[in-house]
Amino acid sequence: MSSFYSPTTVRSFATAAPAAVDEGVEAKLKLDLKQATEILEREDVTKTRNLAIIAHVDHGKTTLVDCLLKQTGIAFPDERAMDSNDLEQERGITILSKCTSIIHGDYKLNIVDTPGHSDFGGEVERIMTMVDGVCLVVCATEGPMPQTKFVLQKALQQGLKPIVVINKVDRPTSRIDDVENEIFDLFCNLEANDEQLEYPVIYAAAKDGWALNSLDDDKPRVGVSDLLDTAIEHVKHPQVSSEGDLKMLIN
Repeated sequence: MSSFYSPTTVRSFATAAPAAVDEGVEAKLKLDLKQATEILEREDVTKTRNLAIIAHVDHGKTTLVDCLLKQTGIAFPDERAMDSNDLEQERGITILSKCTSIIHGDYKLNIVDTPGHSDFGGEVERIMTMVDGVCLVVCATEGPMPQTKFVLQKALQQGLKPIVVINKVDRPTSRIDDVENEIFDLFCNLEANDEQLEYPVIYAAAKDGWALNSLDDDKPRVGVSDLLDTAIEHVKHPQVSSEGDLKMLIN
């Protein structure tokens, strides 16, 4: 599938404040509606990345999506912007997979937020054939959990190359080094191939608005550009052709 498209995304760009960002978050110029529409609707798939966010429940997946939306100029009134279903809002969990588009530079990233609860694992399986990469979010305290194994297994079986995001690294209970080793062991146990084992690692505190490729002391804890740059570099663009008849995947 070459592109996900959410018409609400374009309207959101129009309502974003010109330079409104949370304190401590790098400020970026916001695109106007015309620029955003041109990027979101263009047919050059080499500038498109289709990416699913997968994780065990409560590891910060939907919070990370909120962070990405806010820092790429999309305005929304409440937290958990993607949990639009009434039951999702009532229970505070993601139940349905939903997609949106964000812009980074002149790239369009189509992002699919997926459920983390095992009862809704079918939603994760459903979208694996619709993306070209996954972002595996793992809590820096809990480490890989049962649903982490399930969603990663489905991604690896589909031949996708994950990006690992170790989230909540700012917590005093975080055990980053141990969790990194546990994630690598999980990849090995699931028989990831050599290419899949060469995954990049991002360290994040999504609630505080940052995701970095390094925790060096001299690196400011701001922004999500490292994660977006990694997605553009690591995830392949859709392998599609604009020639020939229309084809759709229905499931």
